[in-house]
Amino acid sequence: MLNDTLMRMGLISSPLEIMRTDLAVILVMVYVYLPYMILPLYSTLEKLDFTLLQAAMDLGANEVKAFFRITLPLAVEGIFAGTLLVFIPALGAYLIPQLVGNQRSLYIGQVITYKIKNIPRNWPMASALSLILLLLVAIMLLIMFYLFKRQRRRKWQL
Repeated sequence: MLNDTLMRMGLISSPLEIMRTDLAVILVMVYVYLPYMILPLYSTLEKLDFTLLQAAMDLGANEVKAFFRITLPLAVEGIFAGTLLVFIPALGAYLIPQLVGNQRSLYIGQVITYKIKNIPRNWPMASALSLILLLLVAIMLLIMFYLFKRQRRRKWQL
């Protein structure tokens, strides 16, 4: 469908090879995990007091400046929550790269599964990779917690 649309618009002359590429994996992962990002962001933005935006525009800010000075700092909690909800399952994704990806680009979830399932089984390597993945997630969570705490402290100082 994407190829037909692009060809009818005259943007491409021959169909693009999308299946079994990294682009297909990225597109499908965005399609699958986008709701996990949108829902926390929506719940945060729903509580936003829009009179703050009107006040900023009354004081001379344009829409872009009001977004970056008012909306974005107030939505940072939803951004952090959505990032956590997307980052952890996307990092260990196995099924999506298996279905739409190719065998040349292996993702960490696939490598761990191959080390467990294929003969010769290499359970020590699979557990080492799992531990590295766990440590990576823990480090990223600590970094995000530090950034969130710093952002919250800065918000209260204003």
